[in-house]
Amino acid sequence: MTYRSLIYEVDDGIATVRLNDPERLNALTFQTYEELERLMGDLAYEQTVKVVVLTGNGKGFCSGGSVHEIIGKLLEMKGESLYRFTRMTCNIVKNMRQLKKPIVAAVNGIAAGAGAMLALASDLRIVSERAKFAFLFTKVGLAGADMGALYLLPKIVGQGKATELVFFGDVIDAQEAHRIGLANRVVAPDKLMKEAYSLARRLKEGPLYALGVTKELINLESEVGLETALEMEAMAQARCMEMADFGEGYKAFVEKRAPRFNKTDMS
Repeated sequence: MTYRSLIYEVDDGIATVRLNDPERLNALTFQTYEELERLMGDLAYEQTVKVVVLTGNGKGFCSGGSVHEIIGKLLEMKGESLYRFTRMTCNIVKNMRQLKKPIVAAVNGIAAGAGAMLALASDLRIVSERAKFAFLFTKVGLAGADMGALYLLPKIVGQGKATELVFFGDVIDAQEAHRIGLANRVVAPDKLMKEAYSLARRLKEGPLYALGVTKELINLESEVGLETALEMEAMAQARCMEMADFGEGYKAFVEKRAPRFNKTDMS
């Protein structure tokens, strides 16, 4: 897969996606949105990719939509054209959340607007001490309802804090992001990618089918009642018990060794 606005590399089962406009803190253009939508959809079919690391080149993670190349041009659009754009941006988040592979965001700097949403749509957020977040849609006269923010953000930080973040659009630093649960870990800038890849390798060595099921049910169970959720988990766990990884986990425990997951048989 080749892209003009992204750097895409795969090494030993881990795909690295780097937003690549460092001079503008990786501001998004129409092309970037289109390529992210396509990439996040295509990754579901890339058998060599087990885990994804998402980050930005240079000092920023992603400063959001480009003021001139996005916002300026959107002011010239009407109706259906505007909806096609907002639907495309939402498809990026949909594809990220529906991807049954873990996504680790390595947030190296500012994550604002759509950039904050790319981090939020990831499964884990490893954050540099220099990182900052801002859900600043209301700052430009838009609703806080952008790219699934009002669906995802309250689930992670709670409805009260989410309301504050999207009403005011204020910038929060890495430590505050960690305090409210938005960041999983905060590390020194020079340790960021090492930590992100360390977690990616741990995930890659884990039971990948079971991790995919876990992500799928995290998405689904928030929308259903307890009984339905319990039935989903009973069926999913029964499927996992038929997989080779379950037998390997048992053998590894009995033999007092680390499990070797993702083999094809139970022998």
